[in-house]
Parts: sequence; structure tokens; C-alpha cells
Amino acid sequence: MDIQTIWPAELDLGEGAMWHAPSGRFFFVDIHGCALHAWTPATDLRQSWKLPERIGWLIARKDGDGFMAGLQSGFARLWLEPELRLEMLGSPHAGQMDVRLNDAKADCHGRIWAGSMNNRDPARPDGQLTRLDPDGSFTVLEQGLHIANGPCISEDGRRMLHTDSFLNRVYRYRVSPNGELMDKQQWKRFGGPMGTPDGMTMDADGNVWIAFWGGACIRQFTPDGELLQRVDLPALQITCLAFGGEDLKSLVVTSARNGMTPVQLAQYPASGAVFLLRLGVAGLLPRTFG
Repeated sequence: MDIQTIWPAELDLGEGAMWHAPSGRFFFVDIHGCALHAWTPATDLRQSWKLPERIGWLIARKDGDGFMAGLQSGFARLWLEPELRLEMLGSPHAGQMDVRLNDAKADCHGRIWAGSMNNRDPARPDGQLTRLDPDGSFTVLEQGLHIANGPCISEDGRRMLHTDSFLNRVYRYRVSPNGELMDKQQWKRFGGPMGTPDGMTMDADGNVWIAFWGGACIRQFTPDGELLQRVDLPALQITCLAFGGEDLKSLVVTSARNGMTPVQLAQYPASGAVFLLRLGVAGLLPRTFG
């Protein structure tokens, strides 16, 4: 398989991969590096912006007027051009200085589903799953999570997968039209040599792709959780993945160097890089907020 290293960025905690079709760019973040990056496949242009605090994700707005971002301190509007500008909206964990937004996706109704975690002690169940509605209001729907990760939402918005990476468990929910979560069930449990489930996405056939922290790979599963394939990568801690490109058949994958030992870095020197895969599988256009 053709695996290209498109950016040997040495990211401390690469995450938040997203395809932005209007600008023809893949975006991704370095959470602990407090940085946002963009790569343009057509020209190999690389851009970077420094943020005043940790950033976990970026989601485009439906009106095209900038983006939504998940920061350490909460939800924000973000503009990149002609210069970076932020407008804070609020936080589902106000006053909890050690808790930050971690990962998020938008659904077909223009809502954002965002998870959080304790940044200082991931073993603490301080994480939440919050729904940010198009009017700017937000509702905490689930508490007691450790490392809320990888929301993955079906195209019709009726099903969602969500991970607690600390527990190595991926859960399945039904989602009502008004945005309530129902029928939570364990979808899959991982751990051990398989690695820890991190970021997720769905392809056009409804199959689920998961990045595995400590597993040096991504895996593809059917909607019911049957393993279809494993793709090995030259980095140990694989964190997030996103389909994009003009045909939506390019898969960008982020990785991290955070917490790795010198021995591990010697074995996986590409850790922290961003990779591009061509799998012959099409993804879905990411949903927008609003």
C-alpha cells in the first residue's frame, strides 16, 4: 500500500484531521503544541497558526464565515484569513481548569458533538459529551467519561459511535431527531496489543475506520463491528483520520510523539508525522455547523 508522509511535523499530539472542500485543504491540530496546521494537496502548501491555548478540533461553518473550534477553555468561533481571530462562545466545563475539549464531529442537523477529558489526569472521569446546537446553546448529555474520543456519526444522523479511550471501549447510540441519546450499548472493546481506540470516521459504505493509539495502525470495521482490514503505519500512536480530496478517496492520518520513550522513538521515528493513504475507498464530506 502506498503510504506517504506528507508532513514530518513531529507533532506532540496530532489530532483533529478534517477535509475542508471549499479551500481544498486538510486541517489538523497539535493539541499540546497549541497549533493548527493546514495542507493543500494540489500545491503541497503547508500553513500553520499558533493558538493561545490547546485546540482539539476545527469544524467548518455552514455559512462559510470561519470555523468552530474546540479549545481548552471551551467553544469558539475562529477565523484564519486574513489573520487569526477568536470569539469565545462558552464552556460546558466552566471553572474546571484541568478539563478540556478533546474531539468532535458535526451531524447532518448542523449540531456539533464534542467530548472532553481531564488534561492533567485522564484517569479521572471528568469528561463529558456535549451537544452544541446551531443557535449557540449547548447541552451536556453524558458525564463520567475519562477520555471522550472519536465521535463517529452516520450520514442520516441517527446512529453515533463514541469512545472512552481510557476504558478501551467504543459505544453505540441511537440519536433522536431532537438530539437526545438513546440505547447506549458497548459496540467493541479493545486494548492490549490491539492498541487503544482513538479518532474515528465512516466511509461512504457506512464502514467504520478507527485510529489506534499504541497500535501503529488503523482498522476498518463493518457497522456491526466485524473487522475488515488492518493497515499498519510507521508511527506507534495513531490518533485521527479523515477522508478528503476531490474524489474523497484520500485518507489523511495524524500521529503523536507524546509520552514515547527513546526506545520507542528509535523504533518509530516517523511518530508525530502526518500520513496520506490511497485506499480506493471513498469517504463522506464532513458535516458543517449551523
